[in-house]
Amino acid sequence: MKCPYCGSKDSEVVETRDSEDLDTIRRRRECLKCEKRFTTYERVENANLIVIKKDGKREQFNRDKLKNGIIRSCEKTTVSLETIDKLVTDIERELRGEDSVEIESKKIGQMVAARLKKLDKVAYIRFSSVFKRFVDIEDFEEEVKKLLK
Repeated sequence: MKCPYCGSKDSEVVETRDSEDLDTIRRRRECLKCEKRFTTYERVENANLIVIKKDGKREQFNRDKLKNGIIRSCEKTTVSLETIDKLVTDIERELRGEDSVEIESKKIGQMVAARLKKLDKVAYIRFSSVFKRFVDIEDFEEEVKKLLK
């Protein structure tokens, strides 16, 4: 494992922990050259999921892209990074449980929106404004009315 600080390839594992879901192993490492510590995560590599975009193009599922979109929606809310990580893990696990490795982006968006709706209404509205491509204030108003019912 290459040190993110000095680039050295020599490090040792100081601590190892399983995640709550037992899908990921967290390793705390120390660089033998600069003596700084860093964290790595290890997970089983699964078959590649393919996301079918609205325009029909296909791209490989990117966990970080999903996570970053959710983080943007949750900015300045009380939703923790740990909660976002769990949400992303749950969605990825559900997608991998599907019969097909090809998933429409619309389905992923619906999964995220449903979870954010339960988690934080502001994050839900932010996410929905991008996912549903709100054009004007009436679109926001309509979505907020649905939330208030």
